[in-house]
Amino acid sequence: MSRGYIYILQCADGSYYTGSTKNIEFRLAQHQTGQGSNHTRKRLPVKLIYVEEYQRIDEAFHREKQVQGWSRKKKQALINGKAELLPKLAMAYRDVASSASVTMKVNDKPLPEALEGSTAEKLKENQR
Repeated sequence: MSRGYIYILQCADGSYYTGSTKNIEFRLAQHQTGQGSNHTRKRLPVKLIYVEEYQRIDEAFHREKQVQGWSRKKKQALINGKAELLPKLAMAYRDVASSASVTMKVNDKPLPEALEGSTAEKLKENQR
């Protein structure tokens, strides 16, 4: 397998774009000429601000997906070489909703309590 790279671009509007590639120079040229992703095409010019190199492209792709899920603050810590901040910023924004405690209620009763007895009977009573 060939080497792989993960990279972060800063777009003209200040947003970040994270990607992976086998050829960083070629891919950067694509982004800068509007032939890269849809995100960067609409936000030219772009500037390469971070690169990691991997022995295999699949490792870079895995890392790309990991970093894409990070908050802006965590990406900034990575870009700025502040590795000591990464554990503190470890919660990915995509994980916040899935880790939140959700209590389902039916007619203001917690779900287990609402389901006590016959479910069909409870539903009929609650509809009255």
